[in-house]
Amino acid sequence: MDIKTEKLIDQIQAGIQEKKGHEIVIADFSDIEDTICRAFVICTGNSPSHVQALTDSIEEFARKGAQARPTAIDGLRNAQWVAMDYGDVIVHIFLPEAREFYDLEHLWADAAITEIPNLD
Repeated sequence: MDIKTEKLIDQIQAGIQEKKGHEIVIADFSDIEDTICRAFVICTGNSPSHVQALTDSIEEFARKGAQARPTAIDGLRNAQWVAMDYGDVIVHIFLPEAREFYDLEHLWADAAITEIPNLD
């Protein structure tokens, strides 16, 4: 992964941790051909309002720390699964039930998976 993408992922992670998002997983697709992006960052929020707060925090940290803005944000209406598209990185913020149901990190068996320990 290039330095710009790594910096963006670091800022996304910081934005998640700032608002106490948990179960952060980074799926690195760098070594896989024909993927839609270079990485997924996946995390869990406790409630729709927490998912919204995580979305806002990620957007702020990415903008200030990596000079990056999402090209699209989808899912805010019901805030069970919000996807933020940063081109090379797609962020997925789930409520626990939706994350368990979709199980994104296990769909990509070839990806290098990094689990980030919860801060608390």
